[in-house]
Amino acid sequence: MAGSASGARWQDYRASKTVLFWCCAASVVATLIVGFNWGGWVTGGSAGKMSDSAAANARAELAATICVTRFMGGPDMTGQLAALKASNSWSRDDLIDKAGWSTPPGLDKPIRGAAELCAKQLLEAKAAAGTAG
Repeated sequence: MAGSASGARWQDYRASKTVLFWCCAASVVATLIVGFNWGGWVTGGSAGKMSDSAAANARAELAATICVTRFMGGPDMTGQLAALKASNSWSRDDLIDKAGWSTPPGLDKPIRGAAELCAKQLLEAKAAAGTAG
């Protein structure tokens, strides 16, 4: 019988406007916290930064692919690859930039990050060719 009395109390309960307001406010806050922390929501500024970063990375990857193709098709590719491998890891991107391989045709200066990716791809291709042969 105690269960039915409790159920009757819930049926008879009428929340005040203040209680309803604070319940709605708490629901909004909880939704925002869950959405931004775990739901993948981002602000417009964050979305802009993410798209700028993705565009820069895509540009560098494309320029690195062009760089590898130009490097492999260039004169004395074997000697240049040996020089690249013999150089220090921190100076490889400078070597590629100075040779002009990381500057796509029609541009005046190299794409940021392309030389590093190009050197990495060239050395990986050399390593793969060395293990395959």
